[in-house]
This record gives sequence, C-alpha cells and structure tokens, in this order.
Amino acid sequence: MLRKIRRLFIYALTRFLFGTLRLLPLDAASAIGGWLGRTLGPLLPFTRRADTNLQIAFPAMPKEERDRIVRAMWDNLGRTFAEFPHLDTREMSTRIHVEGTEIVDAFLASGKPGIFISGHFANWEIIPKTAADYGISLQLVYRPANNPYVDALVQRMRGATHGGLVAKGRRTGMAILQFLKEGKHIGMLVDQKMNQGIAVPFFGHDAMTSPVVVTFALRREAVVLPVWVERTKGCRFTLHVHPPLEIPATGDREKDIYNGTAQINALLESWIRRDPKQWFWLHRRWGKMATSAAV
Repeated sequence: MLRKIRRLFIYALTRFLFGTLRLLPLDAASAIGGWLGRTLGPLLPFTRRADTNLQIAFPAMPKEERDRIVRAMWDNLGRTFAEFPHLDTREMSTRIHVEGTEIVDAFLASGKPGIFISGHFANWEIIPKTAADYGISLQLVYRPANNPYVDALVQRMRGATHGGLVAKGRRTGMAILQFLKEGKHIGMLVDQKMNQGIAVPFFGHDAMTSPVVVTFALRREAVVLPVWVERTKGCRFTLHVHPPLEIPATGDREKDIYNGTAQINALLESWIRRDPKQWFWLHRRWGKMATSAAV
C-alpha cells in the first residue's frame, strides 16, 4: 500500500509539473528547467558516475573541464524535461532545423523499412517528433518507467509524436522483426549498456553493446539511418541525418554483426567527441575494469 501511495504521489507531482510547464512560454519553461538542472543536478550523489565516465572517455581531461561538462549536461537534462510538455506544439516544430532532408527523401523513395538509430543527445525526444512532422511514423523501442502511473502519463503525452511503442522485454525482438516485415520504421536509442550484448570498443574500452540493429537489418534488409540531435542555443535544435550505414554482409554472420555494431559505436563516439556536454553521461556504459582504472 505504501509503495502504491508513493507512486501515486510522484505521479501527481509529475503531472502538476508538466501541467505548469505547459502553461509557460516555451523559452521560459526551457530556461527554468536548465537553471534547476545545473543548480541541483551536480549535488546529487550519482553525478559522480558522470565524472567517472568522463575520465574513462577522456583520461587527459582536467577536472575543471569535466565539472563544466557535467554542469552543462544537467542544464540540458533540465531543459529536456521542461520542454517535454511542449513537444506536440507547432512552436516546437519551428525550433528544429533538419540537416540531411535529401537523405530522408531518398530513403523514403526506396520503399524499404528503416531503423532510425541515435543516442541520448540534447533533447532526444525531438527525433520522433520531427519524424512525425515529416510524415514518418516511428515505432519506438523504449524502457518503461519504474512507476507505472508516470509511465502511462509519459506515453499518453508521447502519443502525438510516434506511431507506436515497443517496450523492452522478451518479445521485443519478435515485435521489431514483424514491424520491419510489414515495412514499418523503428526508432532506437543505442548508446546504453546491454549485459547480454557483445563487447565492442567505445572510447578505446570494450563496452557491452546490443547487436540487434545489425541483426535485424541483415534479416529484413532494412535501411539503418543514423540521426542525432544537437542543441544549438536555448530551445533550438539541429537534427542531423547521416547517410545510411553500409552494413557488411560477407556471409560470416558473427563477424558481420560485430563489424556493423562497431561501426555504430564509432559513429556515436564521433558525435560525443564533437560536443561532450550534449550526451547523457549518467549511464553505466563500461564494465568494472574500465571504471576501476578511472577512479
């Protein structure tokens, strides 16, 4: 009973915050979220994980620079939260510049199913929103929130910006394969650790990485389109669309999956190196060996 009461309280608080932020002008909501994020975020104990990850990725980076990146990361996270209630508005659409529309046009003309891949950069919720504005309905693979009431609220708010949701679980793979068979398009964030994945280099250290994108692309001849969001200033964004990945198909399935997955990690790393403060450094991305060496 106490657990349910606690969950309902958090749900009510979240709904109140989203409702309040929705009433504010977009720029004001984003600015307030950024201030709260950079003010309170660095005080939280798990912020140490972000500093450890930065040490793994950039061992020569001075502590002052790491601290600056962590504060900027929290600013971005606060803004992302505060912008969420405005995602379905026309005003938000005017804040997004897309680079690579010709790539999207060529992909759509091919008639093939697509797997749009990205990571937790800037406001990653911009991706399905922009796809919907472009007429592309994405089936999103997501991890449900621990609080079922909050999860239901978030998914209702996401409803206008995606074609459907695929919760991570035992049947996720089968659902994705069926969607691709039907010619539908999938959206996946692929920058998190997967314990049942394969060890693939990421910033020079092996990181357990999901091979499902390459596996599904090979099985369904799907186009893999890498995209990432960059926050350019305040509540303004550039959505970068890259040419489709050339997934190897040599006949050596295990090798092809490894090489394709390594290609994805290398691309993610290049985006992070371009502007480290845009990425979500709080994931446990590396194993204990890399973490121990950094602390």
